[in-house]
Amino acid sequence: MKFLAARRRSPIVASALLIGALAVVGGGYAALGAVQPAEATIAVGAETQVEKGKQLYLEGCSSCHGLEAQGTKNGPTLIGVGAAAVHFQVATGRMPLAAPGAQAPAKENIYSDADIAAMSAYVASLAPGPAIPTAEQIDYADADVAFGGELFRINCAQCHQAAGQGGALTQGKYAPSLMEATPQEIYEAMLTGPQNMPVFSDAQLPTEDKQAIIAYIRGLDNAPSMGGLNLGRFGPVTEGVFLALAIFAALIAAAVWIGIKSR
Repeated sequence: MKFLAARRRSPIVASALLIGALAVVGGGYAALGAVQPAEATIAVGAETQVEKGKQLYLEGCSSCHGLEAQGTKNGPTLIGVGAAAVHFQVATGRMPLAAPGAQAPAKENIYSDADIAAMSAYVASLAPGPAIPTAEQIDYADADVAFGGELFRINCAQCHQAAGQGGALTQGKYAPSLMEATPQEIYEAMLTGPQNMPVFSDAQLPTEDKQAIIAYIRGLDNAPSMGGLNLGRFGPVTEGVFLALAIFAALIAAAVWIGIKSR
């Protein structure tokens, strides 16, 4: 017994036990590290995108919308507008705004798709809001075009004109033409209500109704003019002006011809 007790107190045995304990602890940490790297990468990637979006926001947007997106006298708050609003405004070149005006016009976009996604992610991280629509949501291949026309005439034609060509509003504002708008832009505009446009949430217009409206607009863009010259499809005012000018020109030509004949 005395021999065993002396052996346990031996420095060699104590060192061996310490080395064994360190090996067990190190092996445990290594095993945990091998299990968790995928989750860690996902978290860092998302955080990196948001941080990049914040940096882009501070550089290009904070002068009008505030350092914390709280809004200023020069721009509204972006808290709660959602990623869809950011994507629509930036992808169409409406933002950043070049100069104050009655309305932000569409222009060439200065950001890449990755930058727009990053800014959208940053604004979305501030508060819940409408998300960017998925490919399934904007797929209008099976939508009812006739029903979309009814919905468009009820909800959209008052501003965008029955043929989607746009029209003038009050105080220098206007409803833009929809002929160059992509399905995603049309969906996001209905979802977020940019500038003078009202918001058509999914409670007001479900996804199927939005798809039908998109199908109708795309049909207008590709529809042939069965009655001859479409004159831009701006409606009876344009047609009346064209007819009046044509008659006026004919009367002038007739008067000149009569004057020549009388000589």
